[in-house]
Parts: sequence; structure tokens; C-alpha cells
Amino acid sequence: MNIVTLLPFIVLIGAMFLMTRSAKKKQQAAAQMRNDMTPGTGIRTIGGMYATVKEVHDDAVLLEVAPGVHAVYAKNAIGAVLDDDEYNRIVHGSEDDLKSDDTPVVPDDASSLTETGEPADAAADASDESRIDLGKKDTADEAPEAANAEPKKTDGESGAK
Repeated sequence: MNIVTLLPFIVLIGAMFLMTRSAKKKQQAAAQMRNDMTPGTGIRTIGGMYATVKEVHDDAVLLEVAPGVHAVYAKNAIGAVLDDDEYNRIVHGSEDDLKSDDTPVVPDDASSLTETGEPADAAADASDESRIDLGKKDTADEAPEAANAEPKKTDGESGAK
């Protein structure tokens, strides 16, 4: 056989070997990370939830997702084990984020969003003037025509009397 015909197959087998080796290394690193979890460690699940590890079992982890709220997760659901500084920065916010004065103030109710400052009568007059004609007829215009027309037939009614 010619070596030129075998060369593509050799390259393909070598590439597959390197890809599977890389994937195995990533899996081993993730398994090692999950095995290194200890109670009190901050984690992020693969779904993006941040929690604190309370107990570590063989295949499961007890997480505290909020003060006094616990949930059991599979170890494979842990996406990352975070160091304390990073966990506190993400969950509790950094000191700079908490002291920011440019955060918008959200009102308790929506009344400030609907109040325009003008009387209701003036607002009604303005809405009549700015009314857009969509080509529809008013119901008052259709009333004389409706009096002369025969009643419409519904499904199942025949035209025979």
C-alpha cells in the first residue's frame, strides 16, 4: 500500500487520541475538584446557583442555598468550587458595589409611573385630539345599516325556511 493513502487515517486516529486524552484530563480535574470539597466551601452548581457546602457524601452534597434552606445535590452537579474571597464577592457583593450611590430608586408602588401632573379632563381632551384613524367605522355609523340587514346565520343553520 501507498503511505499517502494511509496518512489521512493516521492523522485522524492521532487527533482522536489527543481529543479523548484532553477530555479525560478535564474529567479527572473536575472529579478531583469535587472530591476536595469540604463543609463551609462556597460552590457554583452547573445551573448557576451559588451555595455553601454543609455535608459531603459519596455521590451527593448537602448545600445551604439560603440561611436555613438546605438542598441535596449530586456531586456531578457542582460546576466550580470557589475560594472564599470570590464566593463572598459574588454572593454578598464587594464593598465598592454596596456603597454605590448611583443605583436607581425603585418606588414601592406604580403611582409615580402613571401620574402625569395634569388633570384627568385635560388628559381626556388631549387623547381625543391625538386619536389615530385606523380606517375602522364607529359603531354609531353602522347602526342604520344593521337595522335593515337580515340576521347572520350561525354554523348549523341552513338558509331554508
